[in-house]
Amino acid sequence: MNAWASSIDEQAERDLSAMAKLARGHSDVARFPGREIPSLELIDASTIKPEPVRWLWPGWLARGKLHVIAGAPGTGKTTAALSWCASVTRGSAFPDGTKPDRPGRVLIWSGEDDPSDTLVPRLQAAGANLALVQFVGEVSEDGKRFAFDPARDVQTLAGALASSNDIALIVIDPLVSAVAGDSHKNAEVRRGLQPLVDLSQRVGAALLGITHYTKGTQGRDPLERVTGSIAFGALARLVFGTVRQRVEDDGAPARYLLARVKSNIGPDGGGFAYGFQQADNGDGVITNRIVWGEAVAGTARVLMAEAEADPDDEQGHDAASFLRDLLAAGPVPAKDVFHEAEGAGFSRDQMKRAKAKLGAVPVKHGMAGGWTWELPNREARKCSTEGREGGAQNVPHSWHPSAVTPAPSNAVEVDDL
Repeated sequence: MNAWASSIDEQAERDLSAMAKLARGHSDVARFPGREIPSLELIDASTIKPEPVRWLWPGWLARGKLHVIAGAPGTGKTTAALSWCASVTRGSAFPDGTKPDRPGRVLIWSGEDDPSDTLVPRLQAAGANLALVQFVGEVSEDGKRFAFDPARDVQTLAGALASSNDIALIVIDPLVSAVAGDSHKNAEVRRGLQPLVDLSQRVGAALLGITHYTKGTQGRDPLERVTGSIAFGALARLVFGTVRQRVEDDGAPARYLLARVKSNIGPDGGGFAYGFQQADNGDGVITNRIVWGEAVAGTARVLMAEAEADPDDEQGHDAASFLRDLLAAGPVPAKDVFHEAEGAGFSRDQMKRAKAKLGAVPVKHGMAGGWTWELPNREARKCSTEGREGGAQNVPHSWHPSAVTPAPSNAVEVDDL
């Protein structure tokens, strides 16, 4: 045996000896003097039975999981959550028409809104069964009463729910109140939220936390807009965002959008338009209720950018410029147009308007071919000339049609082709 092999064997013996000492607990004895050495359970994957996600609202609310709904003030985050509470307690339809398997109990803690003049009237207006709604009240200790603190009193809440087996939804508003430390530090956010997540898993309820956007984040990735540490969005299995839609007609009723920003356990993207309607509950109590509109498709980033776009700003011109540059080198498949646009932050609707503004032509390639978009001849020549004279680098495309058939004037273009 050479010296090199001998040194390897000696090192291996030293490593085995060190591991044996660790196994006998030598280091743990030093860490835990006078105490029983902690033990760790290792679970074989083969002993774990796979289980499906238990959906309260398929694709949107899951039992035992954390959900976050974020938005700017005035976009109806709490009212949307109370609408879902009403659906849970009545077993009535959610915004997409699906219904819970059976009515369930809802638990609400709010550090911002008063139940008597705000939350209960909104629940009534939404049609909730108030007999199945409970609010978290004060904590009693040593003859004294304290306001419930979600950063401190979750174990007390767990004790109060020990005999409950029909809690379907828990709402915490605002969710940041569950973090005792710095809400901008990942470790402290995870440590603060974990007791609530554990509680929701134990009782089998969906956990919905309400929070805000960080100011000045319009246009950024929706998940990054959630206030505080990124752990709020990372720990949540589903994240929703709300925005107010800009409208060209100042006299039109305000419209809003709720988008599914993230989902780790189902499809993401998509959402619902909504508005508000005044409701009179009697006894002089006037409140608002949410009125859900049509379902919308697309990624949250594109949906929210489109909703927040100012019709008077330069974005429409930017979309047209983007499309003109994209088509400058020749026809581009419609699918690729939409894909490139989404990556640049433009929606499908913006691309359609830009196509109309530029006079771009949809072209069909034979019976089995797909649709492409191309600039009209005059515009294409202009772009080509500008590119040569100004040294601009047009977007390259290696695909060029060999047999181009212009679309008839009555042709219907399929956006996905």
